[in-house]
Amino acid sequence: MSYTGTKSYKAFMNSPYRSIKHESYFDLYDTLLKQYIGKDITFVEIGVLDGGSLFMWREFFGEQARIIGIEINESAKVWEDYGFEIFIGSQSDPKFWQDFYAEIGKVDIVLDDGGHTYQQQIVTVECSLENIRPDGKIIVEDTYTSYEKEYGYPSNYSFIKYASNLVDGMNLRTPKIKTKKRTSNIISNVSFLNQW
Repeated sequence: MSYTGTKSYKAFMNSPYRSIKHESYFDLYDTLLKQYIGKDITFVEIGVLDGGSLFMWREFFGEQARIIGIEINESAKVWEDYGFEIFIGSQSDPKFWQDFYAEIGKVDIVLDDGGHTYQQQIVTVECSLENIRPDGKIIVEDTYTSYEKEYGYPSNYSFIKYASNLVDGMNLRTPKIKTKKRTSNIISNVSFLNQW
């Protein structure tokens, strides 16, 4: 199916305000998020400055979805006038996340389309893991930045290496592996999806 026929692409095109999304993401959005359409969910997107994606997600999920935007730029507060919840802060600040989840509670989906540095991506995931409802998802976009010099490549601490360590932790939980290393039971699935 061409991405132009996806529900997320149609919602993107119907948004009255600007948003930047890679064309290849629309098929992924529909596949990863279809189970939440029409449900009473809490969806959080990091990086919403121009507001277009907020309207896209409202149309995609339906009016009953709680759509929350996180942005570092104060001017994004204007989107509260349209019924969205907007939080201003840095996704690389664990204190911001602590305060955010203390106020919001658990959420169903976190979509990171924020600053794209590996530090921001890792802090976002680490601070969100305990605050995702069962069967929820954390989606980190634009992970190719782990391979871009302007984002710190090469690094032993890239987001891709971090995510690979999460996979290691999942596999170390099997009784066949004799290890004393403690691993978290929070994560049940880590997927790397083709973005192009």
